[in-house]
Amino acid sequence: MEYIEKFAPDFIKNIPTHMDFDGQKRAEKWFQIIILVFGLVGFIWGYICQQFSQTMYILIAGFVISCFLTLPPWPVFRRKPLKWLKVKQEAEPEPSSNSAPSPSSAHKRRGR
Repeated sequence: MEYIEKFAPDFIKNIPTHMDFDGQKRAEKWFQIIILVFGLVGFIWGYICQQFSQTMYILIAGFVISCFLTLPPWPVFRRKPLKWLKVKQEAEPEPSSNSAPSPSSAHKRRGR
């Protein structure tokens, strides 16, 4: 994949592909609401027409619309980015032999 990325134009490389956690929650909520509304409308219309196929067409249309609105990382889903911690540059010190209690000293502390 990295080989292909070398030949991609800059405007393709700069397309945002992330969505923050709040945006994911909002997208899921929108997806469920759109599917529910189209499902109810499709059921009612299909019942009136006595055609289950009409229900399915409306439900599929709702699914396609909800996918178009919620799957791409639109700017509305990227409003609250996470603030990541900075990387520690210093190496952690190795534990010394004096810091860990020996089993015999732990046994003595319990009073046995």
